[in-house]
Amino acid sequence: MGGRSRSIHRKAPSGDRCEVSRNRQCGKGRRGSGFAPRRERQWRCANGDAMTRLRRMLWGLLAVALIAPAAAQDPAKGETSSEAEATLAAVVRVRAKAVQGARSAASLGMRREGSGVLVREGYVATIGYLVIEADSIEVTAMDGRTVPASVAGYDHASGFGLLKLLAPLAAKPLPLGDADALAEREAAMVASYGGRDAVSLAYVVSRRPFSGSWEYQLDSAIFTYPAVTEWSGAALINVRGELVGIGSLLVNDAAGAGAPSPGNLFVPVSLLQPILEDLIAGGRRAGPVRPWLGLYTEALRGRLFVTRVSPDGPADRAGLKSGDIVVAVGGEDVSSLAELYAKIWSRGAAGVDVPLRVLQGLEVREITVRSIDRQEYFRQKATY
Repeated sequence: MGGRSRSIHRKAPSGDRCEVSRNRQCGKGRRGSGFAPRRERQWRCANGDAMTRLRRMLWGLLAVALIAPAAAQDPAKGETSSEAEATLAAVVRVRAKAVQGARSAASLGMRREGSGVLVREGYVATIGYLVIEADSIEVTAMDGRTVPASVAGYDHASGFGLLKLLAPLAAKPLPLGDADALAEREAAMVASYGGRDAVSLAYVVSRRPFSGSWEYQLDSAIFTYPAVTEWSGAALINVRGELVGIGSLLVNDAAGAGAPSPGNLFVPVSLLQPILEDLIAGGRRAGPVRPWLGLYTEALRGRLFVTRVSPDGPADRAGLKSGDIVVAVGGEDVSSLAELYAKIWSRGAAGVDVPLRVLQGLEVREITVRSIDRQEYFRQKATY
């Protein structure tokens, strides 16, 4: 996905990726770039057995094209190449077409394309915004075979989508690793669909909370450098060949505030593991559903500006509009997105009234928004 030379924030109406920073300069952060954050010299790959494993994986994933002729003569290289090919085979292409009248089409388009990862026999995990309101889905394996799929489950809180393959693929699922153990300065690999040419070495430059303007919060997002341009649904693979993250965003501040560092945000699979069985069995996570207002907000100098509202969503119906400033929730002041979301979600489950204090022009107003289940807002095909 390319873009203009300046950052563009696309607001998708889902709770999964309504904001994507698209910057052509981020593409320069790939292999061969002359740009590097100041902390790059302190990054480490791994030690001991992990380093050996990383070297083997990189040999297979990043240089397999070069060693293919030698593999026939060198059994060790052939084994490494085979291992790498098996890992890559779990990464598939996901193509989706949205239903007619999809509310997400204005931001995401009617046709979406990215990657996904086979995580169970017959099930592919991807980033949810690729398949929200999907009418039809095709999954293509590395061997070129394409099979239909349906949405098995969707989790707005984490942003994960789970697809059910309607025909088998000749690939083995990629094991899920311990994403919580993935620390800053560690090396990993990013693999999007495309086989040998779609694999890059990346470094984890930050593990920190992330607040999206679309009522979305991650407590420990994974930020990597350098940036890859095919990030949507890409696999982040650790030195043991395990899946630890799914690609979500292209960002300009991967290393944190203070220095430009184009990179990517990955959603850790530690958020998928506890709900995977729920998604397979019932299409969504078990338990109470978070209240959703359909509010898009940006923090600027301690103020929370409404950038837009979902058309005919709860906030829209309550009278909020672009340019408003959210001052408080339930009488408690808020000055960051994390505070705003925490106070909204603490009110109760979807359907609860959320009292907001809002500055509209020169007038301070008390506005009560009747929240809903976010999933009810979107025109999902009845497949789960």
